[in-house]
Amino acid sequence: MNKEFGDLNKAYVVVYGSNPAEQKWSLYTEGWGSSGFTRYDSVTLAQMYSPWFSSMPGNNNPANWNYENEKLDELTQRIYSGEFNDKDERTSIIKDAMKEGVNESVRIFLASKIDQYVVNENVDGIINALGAGVPSRFTPINVRTDSGTLDVGVKQIYQAAWNPIGGLGDTYSNQIWLSISDPILTGHPFSGEMIPIRSSWEVETNGINSSVQVPNDAIMWNPDSRMWDKVGNEISAKSKITYDLKFNQWHHGPEMDMNDIIYSVYFLSEWGSERTEDDRTYDADFSPQASQILNTLKGIRIIDENTIEVYTDFWHFDSGEIASWGSVWSSMPWEIMASMEKIVMDGKSSFSRTESITKNINWLSLIIPNDANQVKMQLDAFEKNEHTPDALIQFNPQNDFQNIRYDSSKKWIDENNHAVISNGPFYLDRYSPDSRTIVIKSFDYGNYVFEQGKWKEFENVKFPSINSVEFSEPYVINSDEEIRVSAENASEIHYFIVDSKGEIILNGIKEIMNGEASINLDENSEIIEGVHTIKIFAASENVLKPYEYSKSFIIVSNDKEVPKTEIMTEIKKSETNYWYVLLIIPFF
Repeated sequence: MNKEFGDLNKAYVVVYGSNPAEQKWSLYTEGWGSSGFTRYDSVTLAQMYSPWFSSMPGNNNPANWNYENEKLDELTQRIYSGEFNDKDERTSIIKDAMKEGVNESVRIFLASKIDQYVVNENVDGIINALGAGVPSRFTPINVRTDSGTLDVGVKQIYQAAWNPIGGLGDTYSNQIWLSISDPILTGHPFSGEMIPIRSSWEVETNGINSSVQVPNDAIMWNPDSRMWDKVGNEISAKSKITYDLKFNQWHHGPEMDMNDIIYSVYFLSEWGSERTEDDRTYDADFSPQASQILNTLKGIRIIDENTIEVYTDFWHFDSGEIASWGSVWSSMPWEIMASMEKIVMDGKSSFSRTESITKNINWLSLIIPNDANQVKMQLDAFEKNEHTPDALIQFNPQNDFQNIRYDSSKKWIDENNHAVISNGPFYLDRYSPDSRTIVIKSFDYGNYVFEQGKWKEFENVKFPSINSVEFSEPYVINSDEEIRVSAENASEIHYFIVDSKGEIILNGIKEIMNGEASINLDENSEIIEGVHTIKIFAASENVLKPYEYSKSFIIVSNDKEVPKTEIMTEIKKSETNYWYVLLIIPFF
């Protein structure tokens, strides 16, 4: 056995970049971290087990030998795209996909590591979110120090390219990116429910088997004619979402506007469309995922300067998940996106690692001066040729809006030596590879939409707890004795009675009223004599981290005499971690 040690940069080339048929590696140990928290994880099974997601051997690159599994593809795409009728069916599909993934064991999970973080006592406002932990995007936004600066130590400063299409895929860059870029919405750091960041929304849906009418003036991008076409009559969708977007300045000065949103929908449509021969708008990493969203998109309708309707064939029993799926947003100005797109289409660079290695070209990274200069040169060419992207011409007939964007982006690149421009509470000030430092600064000169302290409520979240569990021991069958549970910050309890063989003989859910809940074992005829264990989990809809109580006890019939010997009981109280990840990203 030949052991080789390296970081993610090396893994990108040898493991994720090479053709498995070349057998450059046999076994690879990797680590993953989560960047957020969601109530219903639709990504992880596809990411870890399924070929279509482009993270399995071969990376879905047609030039490589590729691991194939049609069953996993079908199951995980159903989870990802919301192809289920209710919670129970979704759970069943997840179980089937997990079973198939474990049976195949192309990727094997060995251990779950809990990272420890040390924080200076003079730093306030740390948000230890579920899933992401201390490095959650809310921590750098919310922290307070006497000096006004925060120094963060990280293992690596640069492991992957900085571009929002096929880069920013490692833990280290992603944690910084989430501080300088605002999403349209995100999962609540403790409940996982979708919460608004840069938009409020309203969802209209009539269920999985019904539909809403798509207006005939809604539009879709046509990759062949390179125009926006009206969808026409008699088009329906499972869901309609109306987004009221909250714009502010981009870091380089100009205001965000609907052109940025239109271009992002165009980009999804162009790069997610069916692949053709010599297709220059196809990326082996990005396009398969984009196509899943595009396949459900039935049209968009611009209402005013900050309101847009999205019609989609996606449905979920949680309306927040529908809003997340249909969300239209942009993390970078349209002119930067257009410049990157032209550079990639011309074959000078690639969006993704896979395309970079396959075509032996540069992996586009906006934080690198040479790549930023490439973007600037393309902006120069756009301005010189009075170029307006096809996707924006129909919405800007005067053709007099683009130069201020081109000039602002070029000026930013000249002054900052990078092309990372976004819309969040911080902006990227400088990157110094020699000193292994990245500096981000508060976006104070812009009209950022939130004041400091917006997320302060997440600092001291109240977790569920069980104060006491009381009942007579031994428990006598048919005594109508109740097990009384006192709990705090919980909405319900889940209880399980386990026999001496470890089998569950009774379980149920009880609602907590005024901090109290009761369990009557005599409601079930399967209760028998013997030594049993009761496990109680106090749960909350607001914080998805239940509290566990466990105790062994004896059940006897009402005519049974209990031996006069001391019965040893054990009470175990613990806080149990349960979480689902929003996005899982590699860190070495």
